Amino acid sequence: MEQEFYRGLAHRVRGMAEKADPFTRRRLLDLAKRYDSRGAQPSASGPTERPLPASPTTPPAATFSGPGEA
Repeated sequence: MEQEFYRGLAHRVRGMAEKADPFTRRRLLDLAKRYDSRGAQPSASGPTERPLPASPTTPPAATFSGPGEA
């Protein structure tokens, strides 16, 4: 589904580039290339997921400071 979205964007941007001045056309065509590259890469695991944070652990008692130490 995401691939189709980016391919559609690339197609729309190319259509706009046909009517643009040379400077804008070049930038729009570069943008379309980027959209094409995103649309060509199949996502292996679906949506990108963030990794779970490391579980908080209590350090060993030997690393605690004694009373009055900073």
